[in-house]
Amino acid sequence: MLLQLIANHPEAVVTVIARTPTWVWGLLAALLALGISQLRARHASLVRIAIMPIAMAGFALFSMAADFRASGALAWALGAWLAAAALVSALIGVAAPAAGTRYDAASRTFALPGSAVPLLLILGIFLTKYVVGIELAMQPALKTDFGFAVSISALYGVFNGLFTGRAVRLLRLAFRPAASLSTVNA
Repeated sequence: MLLQLIANHPEAVVTVIARTPTWVWGLLAALLALGISQLRARHASLVRIAIMPIAMAGFALFSMAADFRASGALAWALGAWLAAAALVSALIGVAAPAAGTRYDAASRTFALPGSAVPLLLILGIFLTKYVVGIELAMQPALKTDFGFAVSISALYGVFNGLFTGRAVRLLRLAFRPAASLSTVNA
């Protein structure tokens, strides 16, 4: 419905943005800052590597529970989320880490090259949640729509799988035998 509204009444975008709670823009600013910080090379600990996938999974679970508990399809929605997250994580997790990624076993930290991928993933999740929120506000009946609940949950799962798969790639690098660490140039 949102796309139809924008296509037929582009001026409605101003109303939608004006009616967005102020805290949403604060959240967007914080998420942009976090994503932009990933554009430059940095060091991160094992714990820090795990925080983002865990936080994003928590955000997705909270969103699904809040948005779709009335659908009668919450179990199916959670299943779709889990299946999508597991599949994408497995596919991404087996790939080699980005060029220039290093793990220092002595300090237990990763040297990570800058990347726009985390910023794009963060924005993708934010925009998905924002659009879903608008759709649910405009069409409250969608909260009880089985297909909507399962498809949106699967989309959240894809995003979560991308975050988790990236972390798995790094963890694989950290837990390689010491002899192979000196030859890693990925």
